[in-house]
Amino acid sequence: MVEFQQSPDAITVNVHFSRADTTILENDSLQISQETQETKELEEDALPVHATDRIFFIDLANKQQTTIPLQIFELEDLEELHLEKNLIENIPGDIHRLKKVKVLYLNKNYIHNICEELGELKYLQSLDLSSNPLSYSSLHIISKLQALRQLRLYDVNLDEFPVEICKCLHHVELLGLSGNNLRYLPKEVVNLRQLKEIYLQKNRFESFPLELCHLLNLEILDLEQNRVSFVPEEIVSLTNLVKLFLAFNNLLSVPDTLHHCRRLTVLDLSNNLLRRLPPSFKQLTEMNELGLSGNNLEKFPRQICHWMSLCLIYLKNTGLQMLPSSFTRLTCIKILDLSENFFDEFPKEICAMENLEILSLDDNQIRENLKELYLENNCLEYLPPSIGLLSNLEIVDCHNNLLKELPDSICQVQGLQRLLVQNNQLFQLPENLDNLQKLQLVLLDGNPMTDPPVEVCRQGNLAIWEYLREKRHQKAKATKIQAWWRGQMVQKGLGIFAELQKLLKKGKKDKKGKEKGKEKPGKGAKGKK
Repeated sequence: MVEFQQSPDAITVNVHFSRADTTILENDSLQISQETQETKELEEDALPVHATDRIFFIDLANKQQTTIPLQIFELEDLEELHLEKNLIENIPGDIHRLKKVKVLYLNKNYIHNICEELGELKYLQSLDLSSNPLSYSSLHIISKLQALRQLRLYDVNLDEFPVEICKCLHHVELLGLSGNNLRYLPKEVVNLRQLKEIYLQKNRFESFPLELCHLLNLEILDLEQNRVSFVPEEIVSLTNLVKLFLAFNNLLSVPDTLHHCRRLTVLDLSNNLLRRLPPSFKQLTEMNELGLSGNNLEKFPRQICHWMSLCLIYLKNTGLQMLPSSFTRLTCIKILDLSENFFDEFPKEICAMENLEILSLDDNQIRENLKELYLENNCLEYLPPSIGLLSNLEIVDCHNNLLKELPDSICQVQGLQRLLVQNNQLFQLPENLDNLQKLQLVLLDGNPMTDPPVEVCRQGNLAIWEYLREKRHQKAKATKIQAWWRGQMVQKGLGIFAELQKLLKKGKKDKKGKEKGKEKPGKGAKGKK
């Protein structure tokens, strides 16, 4: 997750960690058996009065439904029913007639009470009641759903999680409780031994729920945006953990024992109070995504350089000034966020990143002495606007990439002498590129150029500069003509300016009327005498 909440202008990287269950409605892993019949999706006006076909799937999401249509309860073979994002206030008792239903989505409605009959759905495997004003007293009915595998109760204003559910639902694999007011979990949660995913984001936990360390099958644990100040060493028991989200908490440290979670691939520790990582973390060799943004790190954590599979790393606003030479080992990195730090020169180690796709270096202190930048033979689609800060840059070699455009800021690199961008996907050049007086060589072969056209590009720099100058001249000329034309239209009251002309004329008449109504002081005085 994080949203490390995030977007690109100066290529600002916003973090979206891959998680299996995002807020409210996700893809279920349940595969609905359709035997030899085709699944039929019904709209509200297509529901049959007497259903004779075997219908397994219905989607009535976001249809402004105020009730569940009674015809649905006649579909005895129905296995999956979507009614999310409607105006439903009650679940009718007839729900028990859907004896074969396995998936039921009722999230984002106005349901207050869960009827007793819902507890009779003995084959129900996935239930979503998120974003409803549910009465706590009716939640115990969920505990009767013995076959339940996935339960989502996001944003239902829970202050505590019902003990009955923990005691009775031994097959639950996914539990979504984000966006509530939970401060603790009942000790009975240890009974959920099959639990693989738990989402507790945006609650009020001040300590890590120790009970979770007994859930040995846990693979995804999300405790983001709470008030957790420490992680217990008992987390060592979660050897099946794959994704751990702890961003936006109050962590001063993470336990050394976490390195025993060798299957860990995603770790988000962004926006905490961390200064360093435990040395043993170098053993987490399966790591693929790491978030450390918003921590005041003393120095770059070298343990990371042992994670050869690392693809995404977010180190925004961490106080870093340099990268270690061992950083060059991380050749799999695709996204690297080093923005809002204290780099005063371009990190040369980045040039070894063969698979780098997105680099964010904005808001640093780069006053660069770098003279040559080689990024050829990668899959780059864009260069960061911060390249304009490299005032001493003389050579930029980006041939054999996927560049779609060059940033306008490259026109600020006044020392640039050679620009090698052949075999990309460029179709135009920055319009002020000819202002770079030292630029001697521009190679554009193998690009689908239209502005300037390919035939102009083949003639070399002088022809390109002449084209860019003429383009600016024509643009300025067109602007003047447009301004003159608008002036004429306004004066003559033509087209869309007709009403404006009427207002101008009316204003003049009103002004004349006021002037006539005024008396000259001399005449007024004589008249009174």
